[in-house]
Amino acid sequence: MRVLFFDSSDDVAGSARAFLSAARALARREHAVTLACSASSEMEALATAAGVHVVPVPRDGSTAGDAWRLREVLKEKFIEAAFVQSERDQLAVASAMRLAERGAVIRRIGAGAGFESSRTGRFASMMATARVMFSSEAEAEAARRNGLKLPAVVAPLGVDVADYEAVEPLTRKALRIHESGGLIACVYEPSARGRLITAMRAMALLAPRHPHLHLAIVGRGSEDQELKMHAAALGITGVVSHLGLSVDPRALVAAADLVWVAANCDAAAFGYLDAMALRKAVIADRGPLAAHYVADGITGCLVPPADSAETAALVASFLARDELRQAMGNAARARVAREFREEVMAEGFERAAQAAGDRATWAGT
Repeated sequence: MRVLFFDSSDDVAGSARAFLSAARALARREHAVTLACSASSEMEALATAAGVHVVPVPRDGSTAGDAWRLREVLKEKFIEAAFVQSERDQLAVASAMRLAERGAVIRRIGAGAGFESSRTGRFASMMATARVMFSSEAEAEAARRNGLKLPAVVAPLGVDVADYEAVEPLTRKALRIHESGGLIACVYEPSARGRLITAMRAMALLAPRHPHLHLAIVGRGSEDQELKMHAAALGITGVVSHLGLSVDPRALVAAADLVWVAANCDAAAFGYLDAMALRKAVIADRGPLAAHYVADGITGCLVPPADSAETAALVASFLARDELRQAMGNAARARVAREFREEVMAEGFERAAQAAGDRATWAGT
């Protein structure tokens, strides 16, 4: 198969990471893979390092401009199927396919994100044959119940646990925290700000009895000045680090005693998977996405949303029980290796590409 991945965003912690993982996996299966992404982006650098053929497109380009550039890629590479993750990108690729007179589009919906279709998406679906990809059969079925008419395919997110063997944990010295103190790693992205506030309030409750406990927040937006001001208002500035994108999230998670995921959609899913693959117990707000990945009471704990008091009590209990954390971490690793394998994700993308590559279904053929 000759496959294109197009992502005009640069969210390598979330949806773009899903595409990068899938592109590498399909390339290893000897498919001809091309990844189009923003020029000079982190995604371009990571894809190039992974040996994936990259076509850079100008940042903040127009939809029409991207369509014209992608038209040449489609014709030059004889692309049969293209994956996108937004209606904007779907319209760009669909327009390119109409101009090149070839191909079908698969629009991937992020884990835990409901399917929505605006006029842009409906118009794009008329320009070129379209399918919709979900991360679970439950999400696909929910979309069908809500009126989805396009063909739906499923490709669950997954990771290769072997990739985590080389992850070097950050040292307490590098983080400038007490050598014998507990460390909570918080994986963050801005749409889950409320969840991070809950974590910070729980930290304020824990700090008086656990003076060497530290909360390290990693991810885009975690260095936001308002978050730092909130920490100051809670009196926990000295026990909270706002790391932003300055460290490898997996290295921080590997060093932690507990992992708190304050994120949504793909960023949350990969946060759970990274922690579990690194044998870490996970704390997260109770919800459908968290419950899909985290087995409550077995690989981690799901807490009531916005309940900082109960969360603080749970964290205190975990910190006092090393054997429980270790048992949960081992169970988490086994669950990822069994139920969330990258190989299964690759098979889902491969099936979707093969179905979309059926020329008899292409618009205008």
